[in-house]
Amino acid sequence: MNITPLGAAGGEVTGSAYLIQSGSARVLVDCGMFQGGQNTTKRNHTLIPSAANLNAVLVTHGHLDHTGRLPLLTRSRYSGPVYTTPASLEMTSLILRDSAKIQAQDLERQNRKRERAGEPADEPLYTPQDAENLIQLIKPVPYREPIAIAPGMKAVWNEAGHMLGSASIRVTADEGGKEKSVVFSGDLGPRNAPILKEYEPFRQADVVFLESTYGDHDHRPFIETVTEFVEIVQTAVKGGGKIVVPTFAVGRAQLLTMILSWMFRNKKVEPFPVYLDSPMALEAWKIYQHHRELFDEEMIRFISEGSMEQDLHTLKATVTADESKTINQQAGPALIMAGAGMCTAGRILHHLKNHLWKPETHVIIVGYQAQGSLGRMLIQGEKQVNIMGEKIAVRAQVHTLGGFSAHAGQTDLLHWFNTIAACNPKVALTHGEDGPRRELARLIQERHNLKAVLPAIGDTIEL
Repeated sequence: MNITPLGAAGGEVTGSAYLIQSGSARVLVDCGMFQGGQNTTKRNHTLIPSAANLNAVLVTHGHLDHTGRLPLLTRSRYSGPVYTTPASLEMTSLILRDSAKIQAQDLERQNRKRERAGEPADEPLYTPQDAENLIQLIKPVPYREPIAIAPGMKAVWNEAGHMLGSASIRVTADEGGKEKSVVFSGDLGPRNAPILKEYEPFRQADVVFLESTYGDHDHRPFIETVTEFVEIVQTAVKGGGKIVVPTFAVGRAQLLTMILSWMFRNKKVEPFPVYLDSPMALEAWKIYQHHRELFDEEMIRFISEGSMEQDLHTLKATVTADESKTINQQAGPALIMAGAGMCTAGRILHHLKNHLWKPETHVIIVGYQAQGSLGRMLIQGEKQVNIMGEKIAVRAQVHTLGGFSAHAGQTDLLHWFNTIAACNPKVALTHGEDGPRRELARLIQERHNLKAVLPAIGDTIEL
């Protein structure tokens, strides 16, 4: 058995995909979209080798950088099963439908410009129908129960604590009467964060592919981050400005909504207008309500102690584009949550275009921002950015709250790895920029005397 990363390697964080090949089967783990940086469009059009000949596809979780290229498989005549957890099935379906819709809308605008310039029209990465064709192949699997996925192969999903339905996956293969196994951590969530249960590490593997997004540092403690968030909100409300939060519709939107509910319930600030400008986040909340079995005790207790609906009586969910446009016409104070979380597309671009140049505006970055993305430029302190072809001055106050990240920091990554390190597996660090994964490799060598490899896209790890 051998494994080849087809994305999220070589210092790349997005585009997660792994091809497993054994003597009797070919299985793909994740098939994510590349986001941010140069040549993402070209890389996203790169097809999975011999996609039609795959035996199965396994999905760790629904985020676009792990699922966004899946519809390319059905376009390449793949018709086999796509396995993931029940909650992840719902989230993946939601996210792929939204992705196809946004592509169609963006392409329509771009093609109008191309037509006026006398240039040929572009085609989308995939259509809504391509997404539907893929969604019909998804099959739910329970946590912690091994299932047969291909000839001579089994897989089991364990909780990863990253987003609703997220999982790490262990694949075992019978190779000439000997069992070999590989573990994919997927994206791991931080311990002690609210809403979801914590990750459950595996204990045995011959090879481990470990994410390393924040392999070189820890986030600020969650409680301290909440305190900072409260202070920013109080300052913005006092100054009458707007708070703009680029928000991942699945995960960060739900966390921030819960924190705002807690703030209003405990009189940290008087209720003020809050806009959830993300139709997908609204649909994601409904899925959360279907899967309370995945909530941690803290979230269950919070729900039982009061009514979030009453706490958030000033929250308005905006569904249509016209409703979204009216937000920018309203006076502050107000808080706007909108996607996309990396500021690469979606309604957040319009809000940033309308508010970045105002000094009373506060922008709060609450998640990872890929290299080359608008969000990364804001973090790096750019004084002027280009949004939809227009130069926009950055006079807003930009805050980075890493403690709200859905990714485990260095300590939590090592804590997850400690459990499986005792069996002395091969270790491959992916899903991280070069600096973070080199530092994580150094600590793994220092603590466990294991030399981690840092594969590039296309490198093959053999068992």
